Amino acid sequence: MEIPVIDFGELDGENRMKTMSLLDHACDKWGFFMVDNHGIDKELMEKVKSMINSHYEEHLKEKFYQSEMVKSLSEGKTSDADWESSFFIWHKPTSNICKIPNISDELIKTMDEYVSQLHKFTERLSNLMCENLGLGQEYIMNAFSGPEGPAFGTKVAKYPECPRPELMRGLREHTDAGGIILLLQDDQVPGLEFLKDGKWIPIPPSKNNTIFVNTGDQLEILSNGRYKSAVHRVMTVKDGCRLSIATFYNPAGDAVISPAPDLLYPSGYRFQDYLKLYSTTKFGDKGSRFHTMKKMESGDSV
Repeated sequence: MEIPVIDFGELDGENRMKTMSLLDHACDKWGFFMVDNHGIDKELMEKVKSMINSHYEEHLKEKFYQSEMVKSLSEGKTSDADWESSFFIWHKPTSNICKIPNISDELIKTMDEYVSQLHKFTERLSNLMCENLGLGQEYIMNAFSGPEGPAFGTKVAKYPECPRPELMRGLREHTDAGGIILLLQDDQVPGLEFLKDGKWIPIPPSKNNTIFVNTGDQLEILSNGRYKSAVHRVMTVKDGCRLSIATFYNPAGDAVISPAPDLLYPSGYRFQDYLKLYSTTKFGDKGSRFHTMKKMESGDSV
């Protein structure tokens, strides 16, 4: 299967409608896709990856290979742990990046620059999703917001070489709890897989710094099941250490999440009332009929 690629460079030209349709199809039928021409500085993205790799080599690699999980695997024992070395950075509403152990000032500055550009891209993407769903332009952002807006954070992970890949997952099967996930990943080492139509689809390493996007549980709920979160996992490999920089655009902790009312079906009506409306609208669009029933349900005049 060919993973959908959304070219954001086409959104301002004559192919906008086609590109919006492809984005809607990717969200609706796949739950994951790649974005090219996203507007984020690609030299900056390369710098982020290089500095994260250096941080791992200098401060995290030795600790990982001295862990009990690694020792147990060398003895042929498995566990419910994931074969990864990771840490989490909060950006919004409050940043904790300065509290990450051994993080350099240069990495803090570089990461902040990248996240600032990524945040602008994410808000544009969420607005395009709103447009495709028939919602107000900033509906997702407002639904995800607490007093200081939505939450924004990054999981930085390395998936080291594994001597027994048949015994361990880099990351076990799961869906993401949040909203929109944006992945800057390795350009050489594979491992990420998504489940579609009962088959595991390998996600190739990202060439030319494309952004890989997937949708989480909260977007599935907000869209009333239209944009479903997809199950995925990370496989281990014997050769190569995979890099994953996954940024999460999530609801604030105190945001109250529910399906967008405009995306709900009508409910609580008498069938005879529906038949009465149907008798005069049978050959019209059913969506308009559903909308009329919802207005009747809420007591609005029609």
